[in-house]
Order: sequence, then structure tokens, then C-alpha cells
Amino acid sequence: MKKIYITDLDHTFLRTDLSVSDYTKKIWNSYEKDSVISIATARTYKKTMQFLKGVSINAPMILLDGALIATTDKKIVDTKFVSKEMADEIIEEGGKLGIYPFVLSLVDQELNEAFTYSTTLNNYQTEILKRYANDDHTQGFKNLRAMDDNFKIVYMADEAILIELEERIKKIFGDELKYILAPEAYMGCYFLTILHKDADKAHGITSVSESAGFDLNNLSVFGDNLNDIGMFNLANTSVAVANAHDDVKKMADIVLQHSNDEDGVAKYLEGLRDG
Repeated sequence: MKKIYITDLDHTFLRTDLSVSDYTKKIWNSYEKDSVISIATARTYKKTMQFLKGVSINAPMILLDGALIATTDKKIVDTKFVSKEMADEIIEEGGKLGIYPFVLSLVDQELNEAFTYSTTLNNYQTEILKRYANDDHTQGFKNLRAMDDNFKIVYMADEAILIELEERIKKIFGDELKYILAPEAYMGCYFLTILHKDADKAHGITSVSESAGFDLNNLSVFGDNLNDIGMFNLANTSVAVANAHDDVKKMADIVLQHSNDEDGVAKYLEGLRDG
């Protein structure tokens, strides 16, 4: 039975500059023939494919925190959407606190995506948008409204205001939605990500296992942040990189000596092969 390896991207598989080293590509790709290898990320399909040029993936990818499961050739395996009505109410609640989200939505079945935002931005959002300056799927609106099929709503702000916003939204929707409050490791702020209640990496792995026909007892996962804990609980072997959040390290079966910038995932995989 093949082994399965699924890795998070940001701060785990990708370096801080969002690159993948030639060494990591070589080691990771060497597992393609005899293993199932894929990724689980908060990133969109488009961004993921940009980052993974030259990286082998032979199973459906878990994208947008599990809201989208899709193959590299754009076959949609599963989707979990937040409705327009719910998303618009979430936007209104944030507006009462003076903050507005990024909204990531599906435009069509060809996996064209929309990344929409309010023209009222805080400093964290302004900084993030610089990374998307050349992308054609981003658009700002004075009066932000959601689309029909929304993968996730993402707020960036200081922790205290996001805790208050989460409490407000939970009073309205309760467990109809999933809420992920987590630190952004390099910007000094927090993210509040709001998704369909079944949109997470653990549900995503279950969908991929059913689609690809693999045994979860053979699954190893790699991660660094709080949105990885669900798949840590599901996997037979959970591996945290050296730069992982402390709570993630506590949940991991293995904590690596090397960080994402030190090719931690690849060095672990190379050690398995050599051992």
C-alpha cells in the first residue's frame, strides 16, 4: 500500500520568500512514483499553481482551507461554499467595527476566481495587496458585496477586534460556519477566516482519500499553523516544522529540527529514504 504525504504550503513547504528550493523539488518529486503526494493550503488554485511550478502532485489538492478540492488539471472534486446571503451579513457585521474582509469566490467551473475587497483598507490589508498587484482577479469595491459561491471570507486585523467580530458572527450563525482565528507569522497581525462548516483540511483529506482511494493509516502530514491541527488529528503521522506555532508542535507526533527556510519537509523525507 502506498504511503501518502500531504503538506501545508506557507511557512511549511514554501520558504518565507514563497519559493521552493531545487533541493526540496528534487526530494519531493522523487516520491511521486511510489507514493501519493499532494498539498493542503489556504491558497487559491491560481496562486498554488504559480508557487508549485516544477513540483509533482499526483492526487487532488486541498485548497482554500478545504473549501475546494481540485486536481492540477482543474477537475473539481468537491466544494464547500458560504452563501451570498450569509457572506453579505458577515461583511455588514465587520463594517460595524470598521473593518472589511477579503472575499474569495468561484466565478465559473474553469476555476476562475474572484478576490474582492473593500476600498476601505487597514495597513495589513494594504501590505498584502501589494503581493497581488499584477493579478487580474482582484477588485476593490466602495460597497463590497459577496458573489453567489464564496469559498471564504478573510479578515486581517489585531487579535482583539477579530475576537469581538468572531463573537458577533457566532451569535448570528453559531455552528453553521467554521471560524479560524490564527496569527500571521510575519506581519504581526491575526487572520479570522470564515468558511462553510465542513470546509477544513481534515474534511478535505477525507474527500481526497475517497477520490484517490488511499488508506488514512498510511498518511503523513506536514504543517505549521492552527488550521493544520485538524489534519494532524486525522493523520497517522503528523509532522511540524521547527518554525511551527507552539500549539501545533504540541499536537505533532514529530517536530523537525529544521524550518521551512531550511527545507525541513524535504530533509525529513530524505531521512526516511536514507533510514
